[in-house]
Amino acid sequence: MSNYFVHESAYVDEGAEIGEGSKMWHFSHVMGKARIGEHCILGQNVFVANQVTVGNYCKIQNNVSLYEGVILEDYVFCGPSMVFTNVKNPRCQFPRNTSSDYATTWVKLGVSIGANATIVCGVTLHEGAFVAAGAVVTKDVPAYAMVAGVPAKIIGWMSAYGDVLEFDAEGFAIDSQGVKYHLISSQSVQKIG
Repeated sequence: MSNYFVHESAYVDEGAEIGEGSKMWHFSHVMGKARIGEHCILGQNVFVANQVTVGNYCKIQNNVSLYEGVILEDYVFCGPSMVFTNVKNPRCQFPRNTSSDYATTWVKLGVSIGANATIVCGVTLHEGAFVAAGAVVTKDVPAYAMVAGVPAKIIGWMSAYGDVLEFDAEGFAIDSQGVKYHLISSQSVQKIG
């Protein structure tokens, strides 16, 4: 007996690794060479391709496809209908559909991606980054950066807890949990302790 839940309308192919307490809801499909960590929630109509790794405690909302090349670390939130691409220059007439054609997209610890955002393949979303709904991410996003727009640009900074950071004259901010952050540059914030 499995220690995870699969709705009767969902498919988990033989060989898929699913962690304890994870849930796959209506019409979802997990392919046989995918790995999903513990206590993850895959909403309705989620697709997880071969070679995809999903960490622990991830929440993947309805209508999200995780194509080969995507790596999610722990506590990643993927909003409804957000999109990951995996080929830089797709062409129907000249298919690029082998593992060597797919660019790696790395989503690090605690990242949140808003509804209908698009993440172009080959980028890294660093720890605690926050991608606004509808944003199109075309380059790496620094740790704790909030990005929005098309293409996405830094509009501010957010703590791991989810507080918008307001830095003092010396470049320090403390979130509601008492955690301190340091603004190193216009492109870099460091969590202290």
